[in-house]
Amino acid sequence: MDIQLKRGLLEVCVLAAIKNEDSYGYQIIKDVKPYVELSESTLYTILKRLEMSEMLTVRSSEHGGRLRKYYHITAAGLARIDAFRSEWQEIVAIHRFVTKEDESDDQG
Repeated sequence: MDIQLKRGLLEVCVLAAIKNEDSYGYQIIKDVKPYVELSESTLYTILKRLEMSEMLTVRSSEHGGRLRKYYHITAAGLARIDAFRSEWQEIVAIHRFVTKEDESDDQG
């Protein structure tokens, strides 16, 4: 898969994972695992990029005697999810176009 496309899709997955409630790294990985493989190093790179883009904020809280970073989605992050939903229709249309020859080959 194209690295830029995958990067954008993973960013939206991470935003979706924290859309309804603040979360932390390990929990985000667990939440997206049924849908996509996401390594710890990839996740933290994405989280840093989303923070720099002001799509999420970070706060630290003590948990079990250790500091844990919790991530909170911002209005910009929610807007990115909405934009993805709009863009997805175009991606589906492109997929239909690219695979239409495969469908006609199966029928013929």
